[in-house]
Amino acid sequence: MPPGINIPQPRCPSPTYSQGSSSGNSAASSSINSTVSDETWYSDGLVVVVIGASGDLAKKKTYPSLFKLFHNNLLPADTIIWGFARSKKTHESLRSQIKPYLLTCCNDENSVDNFLLKCFYHCGRSYGDLDAFADLTGEIRHHEESLPAKLNHNRLFYLAIPPNVFNEASIAIKKNAMADHGWTRIIIEKPFGRDLESCLELSSLLSKHFDEHHLYRIDHYLGKEMVQNLLMFRFGNSWLEWLWNRNAVQCVLIEFKEPFGTEGRGGYFDQYGIIRDVIQNHLLQILTLLAMEPPVEIEGPDAGDYIRDAKVQVLKSIPAIRKADCLLGQYEGYTSDPTIEDKSTNCPTFAAIRCFVNTPRWHNVPFIFTAGKALDEKKVNIRVQFKEAPAAASLVGAKCAHNELVMSLQPKEAIYMKTNIKSPGFSSVPVQSTMSMNYHNLFDMNDASNGSDAYTRLILDVLRGKNGSFVRDDELKRSWEIFTPLLNKIESKNVKPEIYRYGSSGPHKLNTFIKERGGYVENDDLDEAFDMRNGLKSAL
Repeated sequence: MPPGINIPQPRCPSPTYSQGSSSGNSAASSSINSTVSDETWYSDGLVVVVIGASGDLAKKKTYPSLFKLFHNNLLPADTIIWGFARSKKTHESLRSQIKPYLLTCCNDENSVDNFLLKCFYHCGRSYGDLDAFADLTGEIRHHEESLPAKLNHNRLFYLAIPPNVFNEASIAIKKNAMADHGWTRIIIEKPFGRDLESCLELSSLLSKHFDEHHLYRIDHYLGKEMVQNLLMFRFGNSWLEWLWNRNAVQCVLIEFKEPFGTEGRGGYFDQYGIIRDVIQNHLLQILTLLAMEPPVEIEGPDAGDYIRDAKVQVLKSIPAIRKADCLLGQYEGYTSDPTIEDKSTNCPTFAAIRCFVNTPRWHNVPFIFTAGKALDEKKVNIRVQFKEAPAAASLVGAKCAHNELVMSLQPKEAIYMKTNIKSPGFSSVPVQSTMSMNYHNLFDMNDASNGSDAYTRLILDVLRGKNGSFVRDDELKRSWEIFTPLLNKIESKNVKPEIYRYGSSGPHKLNTFIKERGGYVENDDLDEAFDMRNGLKSAL
């Protein structure tokens, strides 16, 4: 191979490309491999560029996810991966930096080493360094020209960088690095702004350089197994459609709980708070999938736009959140985080929010978000509580508990329905039991074809051009329209959150808020028993 292009200071050695393929994983020889291998992009050339390659996100998420695709033969054989950042690194120092993170997800060191031979590094003075991008593109083009049998050469850019440098990186990509013969796709990480104004500004900057089909705004919650399953569960089961409306549903709760605080990230978190960090994006996206009307199709070449059209219709039906429909909390000791400069901050680490979806299906059904840090366990649940069985107390002589459909997203995926049965023996007192499906009992979630993580699944979707699990610009705009008035009021009035104990279930007023605002009737004993029996209760 001819010598590589000379790269100006800071200098990085030119690469020698490995043309070998992954050692593979026989367990992953599944239907997905067969499907992918028949798709056009899989026989094309592919170069991935990780911008921000020296950062935590790239080390902990991006490179491990790319490695999992490689390890399971889900990348084209001649794929190479360039890292780009401002740090002065060599190819070898980058490989040494990311190798420990790759070994945590695979004990096959030979496969890890083969993957690392495909990883290279280029440094620039800034993320918008036009000369550095021109030199990097020269290296990419040199690699592409070495594969003349490939009809197309595609380029994927992963922006693992803060939003304040999106614009300069976008300019450099647009001017110097777009694919000559093939597609160019750009993965963008949240936060997508911190309010409506900054969202519109960011969208305007990106739209100057790229069309919407180039952009994949990644929200890793949309790649979680149970979230990916929501559309199939909803529209693939005829019995559910009869129950999925205001006539049967009393309320819907979407719960997010973390058992740790900011852990040294307080300086970042204090600029955003729990509503921006979790509710406005992750949990709102889940709500749209729960409440949407059936799209035209959920699989097929146009499915992505059909799904996102249906989600936007839900968002347009949600009025802006009122302060009266919000409960805020902050865990005790939050300001002890040394990275938080304002020790009198009222930044919420917990929020409970009620909203409504004003459609005929969901008219007057409360949807409640709860999200918080430093709570008593790690859990993300969806709870659909149904109305009380009509005249049940008269028929059986005792009150029957509400039926409830619970979908556990983490720590382990499961679905269960709370149902009423008679107690065994001579008694006829109603007791509540569960009909359940535990993913980890039904499937081998260690099998790569079943247990891929959210980032890996979503990156593969980008390569395949499947955009249904990515946030479109009109979705993003409408989501900020829903939350920005509330956020402005909280911050302009400097609303003081209720202090709650670290490791507790949240603010003291939470149960009252959920009961009075959502009409939710608790039955925690059954939840606790089910969680313990099925391994859904996380250890603190």
